[in-house]
This record gives sequence, C-alpha cells and structure tokens, in this order.
Amino acid sequence: MTGKKILMLVGDFVEDYEVMVPFQALQMVGHTVHAVCPDKQAGEAVKTAIHDFEGDQTYSEKPGHNFQLNASFDEITPEDYDALVIPGGRAPEYIRLNEKVLEITRHFAHTNKPIASICHGLQVLAAAGVLEGKSCTAYPACGPDVTRAGGLYVHIPPDEAMVDGNLVTAPAWPAHPSWLAEFLKLLGTKIEHQEMLAV
Repeated sequence: MTGKKILMLVGDFVEDYEVMVPFQALQMVGHTVHAVCPDKQAGEAVKTAIHDFEGDQTYSEKPGHNFQLNASFDEITPEDYDALVIPGGRAPEYIRLNEKVLEITRHFAHTNKPIASICHGLQVLAAAGVLEGKSCTAYPACGPDVTRAGGLYVHIPPDEAMVDGNLVTAPAWPAHPSWLAEFLKLLGTKIEHQEMLAV
C-alpha cells in the first residue's frame, strides 16, 4: 500500500482527541498528515480543548495539550493532497472565516477527494457551501448549520459514523473507531490481520 497525503485543518482550541487521535492513527498506518492553521507556521502550536460530557446541557471544556503543526498554512497547495480531515472543537467556528480555508475545502469537495469531518468540523463544510444534498452528521448543535447549508442532518449515536460518497462524518470523538475505519476505506487502506500460531 502506498500511503496517501492528507491535509488536516486545525486552529486554536481544536478538540484535543479529535486532532491528536486521527493525526497519530493515520500516520501509524502509513499515511502522511500535514496539520496546518491559518496564520501559523510549521513548528508553531495550537492550543487544544478537551470537551467532555458530564451531565450538563452541553459539553464542558477544559485546557488540553499544545499540538504542534508540521506544515505552514500559507505554503500548502490543496492539489498536492489526496484527502482532507477537519476536526471539531472551537476552531471550526473561527477558521471558517478565512477564505483560503473555504477554498481548500471546496477543492476537496469539487474533486470528490475523501473528506473526514467530525463534531463541529461540519461548520467549515457548511460555510464552504459543499453540503448541498449530502447526508451527514455532526455534533447535534451543528445540525442547523448543516440544514441551512442544504445538507441532510442525520442524528446518530455518538459512537457511530456515516458515509455519503466521499464524505465521512461523526458526531464526536466517541466515534473515532467507526469514523477512522470508514475514512480508511475511502482512502483505500487495507489492514490485514494474521493469526498467531502457537509454537
């Protein structure tokens, strides 16, 4: 298997698990992942936030790790990448104000390259205008964004994912096993298991 080149759009207060887990897991299986943030360079960091569900009406938020970027936003060319990942957290609400973020997102949608978006990441897709006619899920509070952007918001359990064509989406980080498995299928990644024989 030849690894794919994947672009990840992040920003300050991206959700900790939603950036760390896919960034590491996709590299673990042989893909190259470049994480970029508007107005930041390779080697700089974004702060992450930990979102948890503790019985309140919405998630709680706590400081997470500092996540180091490994590519510079101003130097990337979307045509060089095979797929796009948009994690959730608070970052999508402000990076969607950057026109280049929207142009990058439109490139992946219009060329039918795989896109994986989770939780609040759908805010970027909605702002880019690429959800028309697409069935997808998101953090429930982002459902109206999806609907207003012409997408069909589907409410599913928080540990499940859904696929519509080139788009794989999930409500939140409990869905990582399903979300990443479906994204790997879109990437054409095959993981083989071999039985261990007793000696």
